[in-house]
Amino acid sequence: MPITDARFIWPIGERVVLIPRTPAIAVPYYALLAANHARLASWSPGIDEPSLEATRIALEISGNAWLAGTRLPVAIGIRADNGHRLIGAMNLSIDTAAGVGEVGFWIDAAAEGQGFVSRALDAVLSHAFGDLGLHRVEMRTLATNDRSHRLADRFAFTLEGVLRGAVRFPDGNRDVAVYGLLGDDFTRAR
Repeated sequence: MPITDARFIWPIGERVVLIPRTPAIAVPYYALLAANHARLASWSPGIDEPSLEATRIALEISGNAWLAGTRLPVAIGIRADNGHRLIGAMNLSIDTAAGVGEVGFWIDAAAEGQGFVSRALDAVLSHAFGDLGLHRVEMRTLATNDRSHRLADRFAFTLEGVLRGAVRFPDGNRDVAVYGLLGDDFTRAR
């Protein structure tokens, strides 16, 4: 994977950082997306084969949403050479009027099971319930995604329901599990 030399980073561990998803990281982020396209398409419908131009446009939209305060879009990176190797992404959509957010994430296959998503989620939730003043964060995942269910349990999310047939895939509709986490529950669980 290409290395990014992004200057703005948010350290969240000994060698782990979060980097804003803006056009500044387009080339390495595109490489990461391309390497993981088949895996991501199995969990998210309608994901087109990535291109560098489409990635750049999506990152520009993410960066603008970050500046507008409606999203916290970050890439997960680890120290490498003279920069950081991107290994995944996390997103927090923000509704400040309602005091609610929704978190989503994905990780490169080679980085699974090493605690990177847990560290990123802890940092993003701390920011959501702290600096951003949200009172609730939701997480939605396919009902068949056991790794995400275990992560939700570790962070004290409550399974609030299953939306039957909520997501259309080429081979049929799939159920989506909806989890909710209140700020007080997060604080107690920590």
